[in-house]
This record gives sequence, C-alpha cells and structure tokens, in this order.
Amino acid sequence: MTVTFPLTGEPLALDLLNTRPATGDLVGGPAGLADWLAAQAGRLTPVAAVGPAEVAAALAVREAARPALEAARRGERPPADALRALNAALAAAPSHRELVWSAGAGLTAESRREAGPARRLAAELAEAVAELLTAPRVTEVRSCEAEDCVLLFLPAHPRRRWCVASACGNRARVARYYARHKTDPGG
Repeated sequence: MTVTFPLTGEPLALDLLNTRPATGDLVGGPAGLADWLAAQAGRLTPVAAVGPAEVAAALAVREAARPALEAARRGERPPADALRALNAALAAAPSHRELVWSAGAGLTAESRREAGPARRLAAELAEAVAELLTAPRVTEVRSCEAEDCVLLFLPAHPRRRWCVASACGNRARVARYYARHKTDPGG
C-alpha cells in the first residue's frame, strides 16, 4: 500500500515534520517510512531495507526537530534537549567529502557517511533540520491556516496561507461560501 503524503517538496526538514498530520503518523512503521523515503528520492541516501531501527531514528529526529523549529521560528533559543538529540544524530554518522570522477560530470565532491543505515538516515535528517534552523528564512516558516491542519510550509509567495491550496484552501473557501449562503432554517 502506497501512502499519499499531504505535502512534499518543502525543505526536507519540513517534509519530515509534515509526516505527523493532525491524525496518525505517516512514518510510524517501516512501510510508511519506506514510502516516505521513496517520495524523497534523490534527497537522501537510499536505504536498502527499512526496519524498526530506521523508523526509530527518523522519529527521534522528527521529535527533536519540532520544538527546535518552533523556538527558532520565534527567534528564541531551542530547548537544550532538542539540540542534544539533533547533535547526537549528527555526531553518530559524521560526514566527509570524497572526490569522485564521473565521465559525464567530471570531478565532483560527494558527501559520504560511514555508518549503518539507521544512523546515516538520522544524521542526514538532522543535517536537514540544522540547515533549516540556521537558514535566514526560518522565521518565515508558516503553519497552514486551515482549522484542522497542522502542516508547515515555507512560502514562496508572502500571501500563501495554506499548505496545499487545492486541499486546505478549497475546504476553507467552501466553508466561507456556505457560511455566507446559509439559509434560515425557519423560512
């Protein structure tokens, strides 16, 4: 069964946070995490087999990322325990650059992490969180304005109000329409 994720294509850290919508957990098990990793193809090192260790690693980074991001959005110091968890994930699979020759691309420097799949995944996700937390636009991260939505996005346009205009935006517009055209039950 393939899960349809409500919002992808945001910075990787936001995509990770958005795996916890208002109800459920889209990456709470190996199948869900495998589907999400497939949706993120090209953004993370592929994981051959997703098991409980990879799920635990991704969830640990996600749970540390949320309070850190909430604080950073307000320009405040993130909780020490969140920073400790993110730093531990980064330290467990340090990155180094490796020069690689490719006939098509020439000489490139690629990031390598010498660690097992779960630690490597946690480190890559923690790195994405660190990039977002230290980005100048972190204070621009928004929560969807739909009543029943908890998804986050980084707006490309300052007037963007919903995570997905065709979903949350349409629901909000339909609700406003019905509120304006509500008929009187007595007449």
